[in-house]
Amino acid sequence: MNPFLVSTDWLFSHLDDDNLSIVDASWYLPTMLVNGVPRNGKEEFDAQHIPGAVFFDIDEVVTPDSGLPHTLASPEIFSQKVGALGISDQDTIVIYDGMGLFSAARVWWNFRVMGATKVVILDGGLPKWMADRLPVEAGTAPGYPKLFNASFDESSVVSFAEMQKLVGRTQVADARPAGRFSGEQPEPREGMRSGHMPGATSIPFDAIVKNGHLLLADDLKNVFQSSNIDPTQPVTTTCGSGVTAAVLALALETVGSRDHRIYDGSWAEWGSKHDTEIETG
Repeated sequence: MNPFLVSTDWLFSHLDDDNLSIVDASWYLPTMLVNGVPRNGKEEFDAQHIPGAVFFDIDEVVTPDSGLPHTLASPEIFSQKVGALGISDQDTIVIYDGMGLFSAARVWWNFRVMGATKVVILDGGLPKWMADRLPVEAGTAPGYPKLFNASFDESSVVSFAEMQKLVGRTQVADARPAGRFSGEQPEPREGMRSGHMPGATSIPFDAIVKNGHLLLADDLKNVFQSSNIDPTQPVTTTCGSGVTAAVLALALETVGSRDHRIYDGSWAEWGSKHDTEIETG
């Protein structure tokens, strides 16, 4: 059993627990469509969500004016924004998203970096909850603010300056699709070169998540082994903007790795600069 996941049955049986915070972390790429229309996390939350959940906007709980998407907020901003949602660092925090497992991992990582110790992801997310015909509610209820005392683990985050020093000297796992990693497909954001950091390894997001569920630990170990990533050694994870890099972080935690970090700027930062070294193929 994965200690970082909880089942829909578990959550349903604990909905009325004191000090339980349920967080909808749904976020979508512009290319993720429903009936030809881009999906919108907040609109979907307002239409239906797990009872008692609050909406965490990964584009709102950020460092202002960073120029990069989803940049990790300072401890002060994180504490203010999350406390206003009614979440305490002492709560049991259950995070889910509308894809099954996608952006929930990024918010799971955010909370862990900020010192929350009882934070888990709902296995299968909202799709599994709906498939099990469990209750939902609509709208946004007024929140009751709590105190969130952030304890920032700076060592879990890799900056651009440090990434420049690490390239070619440590394991780098990139969760972007293989075509973007190889440079054969363009990046979805304008002004970015395609390719990857020198020495990086491609582990596409869809290699470790199937039908909205993270692979089991043994299967994840096989993926890392076949990709020549050794979870017992330091690993830096990256992707397009730091979202699926967190899914890789979750996978590494699942197989027992404790020496992994996320390059927060990811390709949105590295690929947009003109003096960074890039490989293709």
